[in-house]
Amino acid sequence: MNKKLVYGFILVILALALVAILAPGPGIKPDQGQSAVYILLLTQQADWNKGDIGAFMNGYWNSPDLTFAGPNGFTQGWQPVLERYQKTYASRAAMGMLQFSDLNIQMLGSDAALVRGKWHLQRHAGDIGGIFTLVLRRFPEGWRIIHDHTTQISPEPN
Repeated sequence: MNKKLVYGFILVILALALVAILAPGPGIKPDQGQSAVYILLLTQQADWNKGDIGAFMNGYWNSPDLTFAGPNGFTQGWQPVLERYQKTYASRAAMGMLQFSDLNIQMLGSDAALVRGKWHLQRHAGDIGGIFTLVLRRFPEGWRIIHDHTTQISPEPN
């Protein structure tokens, strides 16, 4: 079966599951912003796991004002953030398989959101993971990350 078709099918199933989980009770208006942000993150995770950093970057605001804060300081601008990802994760093996967890999506208004969560990369060279905080804004083309602060955390010793 075509891999794109399989990934597309998986995304549809995940989106439907999300709608079912977040379905409001009678008389409650669904929070479409939270759902859309969650779907954006699921899409990014799926794109990463396909090894497609370019598609993963579609979740970011394509602007020179995009900011990324990481262990080496700030990176400003969509293109430099893309280049940072390409350098840090130069091969499919280095990218590993990404999983987001413990997501907390807080709406800051109808056009802004704050997301906190954990990330984990399963790789042959050794797993890594950490925490992140994202600031998102709703644009005419949809929700986009305008600021990403990602930190790697060493695993707890056993």
